[in-house]
Amino acid sequence: MADTRPDLVIYGSPVSPFVRKVAGVCIAKGVDYEVEAVNVFDPPQWFRDISPMKRIPVLRDRSVAADGVAGTIADSSAICAFIEKKHPAPALYPEAAMALGEALFIEEYADTALAMAGGLGIFRPIFFAISKGQAPDLDKARDAWANQLPPVFDVLEARLAGRDFFAGDALSIADIAVATVLMQVSLVAETPLDRWPALAAHFAAMQALPLIAGPYAAAETIIRKALPTRFDLT
Repeated sequence: MADTRPDLVIYGSPVSPFVRKVAGVCIAKGVDYEVEAVNVFDPPQWFRDISPMKRIPVLRDRSVAADGVAGTIADSSAICAFIEKKHPAPALYPEAAMALGEALFIEEYADTALAMAGGLGIFRPIFFAISKGQAPDLDKARDAWANQLPPVFDVLEARLAGRDFFAGDALSIADIAVATVLMQVSLVAETPLDRWPALAAHFAAMQALPLIAGPYAAAETIIRKALPTRFDLT
């Protein structure tokens, strides 16, 4: 019997913003994929073999190899660039050199500065604690919202400069990265962005796109089982 599974499998969980980033790129390009759950806290040996840093996501292209290291790519940015190369339309990386550089910078900024402040500062102190049966560290989360995220939001607001997209005049990897990482905060807390109107408008527009909304809905289904409502950190 022929294998009817899609070529691309994303190892990880939709709770990860980086898994959702890769899923969003696939959806934007109309590329079939599936997500295979991996417990990153106690990964099996086969996953350790393909993810030297024991991080998610890892992509497997079954058209290359169905097992082993061959056909796998670790790191969400590397994965998205691979998908762009293999499925170039619609393009998610700008053609113009300066716009491409800006897109790659914003993607990196979202994956580092925004992810550190929002993920490590808010999501983990709340959800990780609750999932372990502990009280959420709301003091740490409120400090992150009040002190760590505003400088990051200031940068994103300035880079948008009132435009619809971060790089060039069309949707790019930069927009997907910012939205998926910022929505990590939205999973556990309210995210009022009144002080940053351009970012607020961009975030609202991105949330309405199926490539963002679909993977987020899968994550929210998991989160709401343990956390029925979001916290107000203001």
